[in-house]
Amino acid sequence: MTTQARLIEYLEQDMGLSKHAIAMAVRQAGALPNLLPIALWQYGLITADQLNQILDWLEALQPSQSLI
Repeated sequence: MTTQARLIEYLEQDMGLSKHAIAMAVRQAGALPNLLPIALWQYGLITADQLNQILDWLEALQPSQSLI
C-alpha cells in the first residue's frame, strides 16, 4: 500500500473526513500528493491542530517510505 493510500485511509478512519472532502483535496493537490494535508487545511476541511496531527502521523512513517 502506498503512503498516499495509507494517508487517505487514516484521514477517513481516524480523522473522520468524508470521501468527498478527501477527493476534493486530492484534486487540488494534483501531481503533488504530499500537499494533500495542506489542501485540506487550506480549504477549511481540517483545523490547524488536525493538520499538525496529520503531519506528525506522516513523520512517524518509516523514513524509507515516500509520500507518493
